[in-house]
Parts: sequence; C-alpha cells; structure tokens
Amino acid sequence: MIALGIEGSANKVGVGIVTANGDILANVRKTYVTPPGTGFQPRETAIHHQQHVIALVKEALKVAKIKVADLSCICYTKGPGMGGPLQSCAIVARVISQLWKKPLVGVNHCVAHIEMGRVVTKCDNPVVLYVSGGNTQVIAYSNQRYRIFGETIDIAVGNCLDRFARLLDLSNDPAPGYNIEQLAKKGTQLVELPYVVKGMDMSLSGLLTHAETVTKANIDDIRKGGGAGSNLGLGERQSKKSTAVLSESLKYPGLTAADLCFSLQETIFSMLVETTERAMAHCGNKEVLIVGGVGCNLRLQEMIASMAADRGGHPCGMDDRYCIDNGAMIAYTGLLQFQHGYSTPLSEATVTQRFRTDEVHVAWRQ
Repeated sequence: MIALGIEGSANKVGVGIVTANGDILANVRKTYVTPPGTGFQPRETAIHHQQHVIALVKEALKVAKIKVADLSCICYTKGPGMGGPLQSCAIVARVISQLWKKPLVGVNHCVAHIEMGRVVTKCDNPVVLYVSGGNTQVIAYSNQRYRIFGETIDIAVGNCLDRFARLLDLSNDPAPGYNIEQLAKKGTQLVELPYVVKGMDMSLSGLLTHAETVTKANIDDIRKGGGAGSNLGLGERQSKKSTAVLSESLKYPGLTAADLCFSLQETIFSMLVETTERAMAHCGNKEVLIVGGVGCNLRLQEMIASMAADRGGHPCGMDDRYCIDNGAMIAYTGLLQFQHGYSTPLSEATVTQRFRTDEVHVAWRQ
C-alpha cells in the first residue's frame, strides 16, 4: 500500500509519498519565509501554499516514480494549525481524492510527528518530547492513546524562540530558531531568566517578557557588540519614562545578542529536560524521542542525550528532513489509520485549528 500526504499547518507546505512499511519514496516541501523582524500571517501563508501545493504533488509523484493508480489513499492534515493554510491544503486533498477516486484520510498533525519519529528512528515505545512553533508537549503512549504528561500553559517553545528572534531582527531563513541556535554557540554570559515549571507543565510567556526587558535595558551594549542586534531600534521606541524605570539589576556589562540567545536556550531547554525526565521516571522508559521543528536543535539533543544517559537510556533524534513539518509524516500516519479501517467521508473532510494529541484513537498500536 502507498499513500500520498499533504501537510500545510504552518509556514511549510509539503507533499510526501510513503509505503506501509515506512519507506519514504518522496518528501518535498516549500517554506514561506518572511523578512527579518516579521512573522508569517495566516492569509499570506495560505496564498503561498496555494501557489505551490499542486506543483509539489506533481513533483512528489515524479520523485517517487509512481503513478496515481499506485496510490491507496490521499492523506491531509486535519489539524491543529493555522486555519487558512490548513484549508488551502485540505481543498487540494479533497479535489484530487475525487478526481483520482481515492479514499481520503484526515490526520492529526501532532500524532503524525510521533509516528514519523518512531518509524525513522526505529524506537519502540519512547517518551516523546514534542517541541515546535505551535506545540510543546511531553507525551507517552498508553491504551491506544498518546497521553499528554505535561505541556506549555501559554506559548510554545518555537513561538517563544521565533518572537525573540524577531526582537533581535534575525533572519527567518532558513528558520528563526536555527539562527538563534547558531548565535547561541557564541554566547559566554548566562543571563538569569525566569525558570517556570509547574508540576509537569511549564510557562514561557513571562520568560520571554523578561528577556525582552533585559534586551531593552542593555540595548547600548548590544549595539556596541555589532553583528546580530546591532541595528535594533528598541532604544528609539522606548519612552524616556520607561527607560528610567528599568532596574539597574537588569544591567549586564558587555552583554551581546549571542549571550541572550545562549541564555534563552539554556533556560528553556533545562525546563524541557526536567519535565521529560520526570515522565521517563514515571513510565519506566529508557527511550526518549524528540519530534517537532525545535527538535532539530543540536543543543537540545545534547542535553536530552546527557539526561537519558544518566538514566541508562538513550535519545532518538532526527534531522530537519523529518523533525520539521513534512508531507511524509502525514502520508505514513494516514496509511496506518487506513490499514485499520479508518477513512474520512467527504462531508467530514474539514479542518480544525484545535485538535489535541490525546483525542486520537491509536488503533494501530496495542
């Protein structure tokens, strides 16, 4: 059996073709990249996906060297994600499903990340750390559900990193989080930031606000440091009154943008390691799988690996081909569902911006 999958929940639109045993025949995608200092809006992102998705379907079939007749089903991201981009890709999936007379399968984006990680890394029953622009969850499997042990109670890790990258006017190419990671490697001064873990959950909005405040308080030193952050206009945007009330305790002599990125990463990733380790201890698992776009970060992988080794376990990490949103993960997970008797009637082939990981009945696992 072979499935074609279409992913378009955020700023990446991808098409993948996968066999039932996990062989990836094609996995092509396009990324919507906005100018430095800006994010991506739903309407513009949807237009980007509309402009590229048909060409990607054709390219995927060509790369896979198969014909439409070889496909068993068409899979698409049902949610969660941004409404406009999701809808743009769902429309294409519905159309080609009818044109090619193939069953349609709606797929949960979060579960697709997990199943892609399991098949690529060959890990059996790991604790999952799912970190992306829209989601931050610590997950473990039980009784045909992916149970959420802990999650962010406000913004996701990727969103936090992206917003700080915009503050520093970093490039969005190839991704703001990647550019923060590269800059963090040059950081030497650790800035104390709020470390907020509440049981198994975490909060990142206050940490981001404090990091922004520290940036404003040290704007002159950051500019003197040159490189990233040297052209910041924060000083001009602040009123004299707001500048005056910034506490001297927030001053860090010689602070650079690299120091801020280093501090942000170390603090956030420590919170992720703590909650992940607690889930591993509770479940008795020795494997930990990192999925989602932020999972590409080598420093996060290093910290998780160190923690797992201390527990006699090991990490299951992936590179950007499969950590980042892609069509192959939708195709593979949709095929798992299809093999167990699930398909989506055309009347129900909608999308939703809210679709939790633990809502899905994982019929393909015992």
